[in-house]
Amino acid sequence: MPDKKLRIIIAKIGCDIHERGALTLLRALQDGGMEVIYTGKYQTPEGVVKMAIEEDADAIALSDSTGSMRHIASSVVRALEKNGAPDIRLIAGGLIPKKDLPFLKKIGVTGNFGPGTPLPTIVDHIRAVSSKR
Repeated sequence: MPDKKLRIIIAKIGCDIHERGALTLLRALQDGGMEVIYTGKYQTPEGVVKMAIEEDADAIALSDSTGSMRHIASSVVRALEKNGAPDIRLIAGGLIPKKDLPFLKKIGVTGNFGPGTPLPTIVDHIRAVSSKR
């Protein structure tokens, strides 16, 4: 029986209009054999978590270019816990202030990839953390 295809949600939460990174990652994950669902822009943490649960996602990849990942990720972690889904992996990418990296790691966010990170590095990381779910 073939391995289960990993299912990943790529989410843009809040008012960030920059989609290039999210769309580039979408294609790279698809090329890496994963099923990818893109939420589109202007989502809420609760809406993204609800979608992840309904779609039986293995991970949520958050994309943000505003420097607000600390707030966004905290909100998503709370929503995951509130909805009984703390096992869904959370990956972050975009413009993440270095001072926020220890906090993000502490709350369980993995990856924290910035601009210029090679796509195979991100794909391999998402595959590794998602398959542990």
